[in-house]
Amino acid sequence: MSSTGTVTARPRKARVVAYVLAPIVVVVFTLIALGLHGPTGDGPGYFQRGDQAAMIGLGLCAAAGILLMTRPRVDADEHGVRVRNIVGSYDLPWDVVRAVTFGRGTPWLTLDLNDDERVAVMAVQMTDKEHAVQAARRLRALHTASRAAGVVE
Repeated sequence: MSSTGTVTARPRKARVVAYVLAPIVVVVFTLIALGLHGPTGDGPGYFQRGDQAAMIGLGLCAAAGILLMTRPRVDADEHGVRVRNIVGSYDLPWDVVRAVTFGRGTPWLTLDLNDDERVAVMAVQMTDKEHAVQAARRLRALHTASRAAGVVE
């Protein structure tokens, strides 16, 4: 099999959900912050402007955390695969990858390595259905082509 080019994949549904949810979280936290005024309850404390700013800041931090779900990406070519997950990344030559698997019940694709380690590829998620299946097939084809061609970096 000849080289199949390159593969780039990113999750679709998770990105849409994150892009919709992050602004909603900021708006909700801002509305809560605007509602914080007066006494804190039966005690002597009062909500101040700093408390409102802190609540908005928490909303922005929560939104940033949600937007981390848009980070996963996988790029592959005949030489290897570069995986970027929510936290951490891997740059692997194909010769260390034993198999590209999409097991039943697993939320995303995994790369089985020769040393019995597994690397999650969060960019190819089961919830994306056909998009994920096509990405998995293309990654498997690249893996097979690199093995057949004897490409070792």
